[in-house]
Amino acid sequence: MQVSVNGRSHEVNVEPDTPLLWVLRDVLGLTGTKYGCGISACGACTVHVNGEPVRSCSMPVAQVEGKRVTTIEGLSRDSSHPLQKAWVAEQVPQCGYCQSGQIMQAAALLAKNPKPSRGEIVRHMNGNICRCGTYNRIIASIQRASREG
Repeated sequence: MQVSVNGRSHEVNVEPDTPLLWVLRDVLGLTGTKYGCGISACGACTVHVNGEPVRSCSMPVAQVEGKRVTTIEGLSRDSSHPLQKAWVAEQVPQCGYCQSGQIMQAAALLAKNPKPSRGEIVRHMNGNICRCGTYNRIIASIQRASREG
């Protein structure tokens, strides 16, 4: 089956019901996307499919055939995306495990709404869990990226 990930086409020889997460990590070696819960509840595995944030742990790879998948590695080649810069400036990560999913969720918001209100940010990010509780810094970094991006 053909999948397009980060602008490149890949032929993958996996069962159609294989979760996209495992194709990204184990077949393509893109380990920035993390496994958190396996039931789409935490958001650590968030990637974009045709620009929309999806939970890759529960999405069968067959559902992305003919679509564009973007992972954290594809957001920017050199960590120059405004969100990645803001994440560093606001010192968001503690353990860092959820951060790629958080950034991908936030990037989808800013792509559709470049100047979201605090309430819009909170609503959009709801469901992406940070075990370290850095939610205020996550919100601040999204606000910074919307100002500076």
